[in-house]
Amino acid sequence: MKRATFSALLAFLSIGSAFASPVSDAAKVRFAAIGGGDTAVVMHSYGENAQLTWVGGPLDGVYAGADAIRTTWKKFGKAVGPARVTVLALEESANPKGTTIVAKVQFDGKAQVKVRYVLTYRDGKLVSETWQIDPKLTATAT
Repeated sequence: MKRATFSALLAFLSIGSAFASPVSDAAKVRFAAIGGGDTAVVMHSYGENAQLTWVGGPLDGVYAGADAIRTTWKKFGKAVGPARVTVLALEESANPKGTTIVAKVQFDGKAQVKVRYVLTYRDGKLVSETWQIDPKLTATAT
């Protein structure tokens, strides 16, 4: 599993300078860790009182706090297994108060999961994320 995570990480980092900010790089590492089932890496970037909103699928709900979020990611990792991760699109918006990443990501493991993913960072920590299951997600639609 760690080999899959490392390989996915290398693939993401080789995408090049199109997404060359530290926050975009952190998001790519995060996607690879989710695909590899590496919950420790996934949990590392959360700030205090972080919230995960999961829209659609069996994990639909709002999860607040490290314990609830960790449990959710472990359930996803177990259900999907090691997954190949494809970033179909990634856009970053930033100002002095924080940074938001909007990405379209496809996870191919035991099941295919297409996600519109919104991550909000403040002071370098992930404070809010929305995981929207989107079966019709494509690389061309933003």
